[in-house]
Amino acid sequence: MKTIAVLTSGGDAPGMNAAVRAVVRTACVNGIRVLGVIRGYNGLINGDFVELDLRSVSDIIHRGGTKLYSARSAEFATEEGMQKAIQQCKENGIEGVVVIGGDGSFRGAQDLSERGIPCVGIPGTIDNDIACCDYTIGYDTCLNTIMECVDKVRDTTESHDRCTVVEVMGRRAGYLALNAGIAVGATSILIPEINFDIEKDVIERMKHTQLTGKKHFLIVVAEGVGVNVTDLAHDIQKETGVESRTCILGHIQRGGSPTVKDRVMATRMGHYAVKNLLMKGIGNRVVAAKNDNVVDYDIFEALNMKRHIDEYLYQIAMDVSI
Repeated sequence: MKTIAVLTSGGDAPGMNAAVRAVVRTACVNGIRVLGVIRGYNGLINGDFVELDLRSVSDIIHRGGTKLYSARSAEFATEEGMQKAIQQCKENGIEGVVVIGGDGSFRGAQDLSERGIPCVGIPGTIDNDIACCDYTIGYDTCLNTIMECVDKVRDTTESHDRCTVVEVMGRRAGYLALNAGIAVGATSILIPEINFDIEKDVIERMKHTQLTGKKHFLIVVAEGVGVNVTDLAHDIQKETGVESRTCILGHIQRGGSPTVKDRVMATRMGHYAVKNLLMKGIGNRVVAAKNDNVVDYDIFEALNMKRHIDEYLYQIAMDVSI
């Protein structure tokens, strides 16, 4: 391939810039021209491109967010929008596209692949919910952000003998809530993959723990479980007598300088996408982390995979948090 494009799509994740840097530099040192697509699939439709070279991606490896910006594109979901994007690729000599994002972004890459534009997906999402992949770019940074925030909340929670109900991201996946909950010693963790009963799994656990002398509590809730955390805090206070507050972390979880793990994995994946796939004329693939190795899957196969929460890890969390 003589010219490739790279774009970031969907929710931003720490480490996206490191992946862009790796894609650009791997391509450049191998004589491939790189066009950066501004604002995801919208930029691909509108031909909003910027040429990237070795120096274009200097000093971005440590930055959160995405240098290329990100957006969700309703127009790209239509056949007309996709045809506009394909035409832009043809007019600009783009022979392959690297898409950094989550499962929604990969579906866009799948659509382009089906229409003759080879695409390689790199998993960049804080939720860690790509089924074919053990680990997604941004997950470790997000976990550490949650841990640091909750550690700070714990100080006031403990000082006032309170219960704090913390809502974390994870619209359809509980990986953030489960692992962050273990890391902060949460008494209860509510995630979409595990059925729960508020009375049994929150109220009774707190009452039992009170009998052992504990006076402050943390409850971690994934946003995807459908629980109103304000109402939950009210019910906890009513049933246990423990003054309760809520803490919704929100988009602070997406930001911040990426951790070493995210920078290294993003670099490995970006390099793999170009060196092992596009340079060999291979498209229609998703790059993935598997057993600490970087591998790739057919994009259609990857999107059909199902991922399951580690129920044993959840049981560990319940056993040690009482």
